[in-house]
Amino acid sequence: QVQLVESGGGLVQPGGSLRLSCAASGNIRSISVMGWFRQAVGKPRDLVAIITSGGATTYANSVKGRFTISRDGAKNTVYLQMNSLKPEDTAVYYCNLRAEDLLQRSMISWGQGTQVTVSS
Repeated sequence: QVQLVESGGGLVQPGGSLRLSCAASGNIRSISVMGWFRQAVGKPRDLVAIITSGGATTYANSVKGRFTISRDGAKNTVYLQMNSLKPEDTAVYYCNLRAEDLLQRSMISWGQGTQVTVSS
């Protein structure tokens, strides 16, 4: 079993900043990818940003230059620094983990989601 605990969502004005955190714990042998997806009302869940164990990153075009993903390998934690937020960034943000458990089985886990609302 793996647990993902997210924090940092909330209400912010356009142009503001938020920092999301996601800490993974449980029967984890190794993590290959951690990242963030988001789902706005009435829309599918889309990739925001991911980071590999080697530090390679991928961003959605809509957030490039505004969001920065980083990780602390020692703490199994991933962060998403969100700057210059826009109303269209409003969504539930989900942490995602791709890893191997202690029996070397591949697994994909999702956090419970954290609401980000950008509004004046």
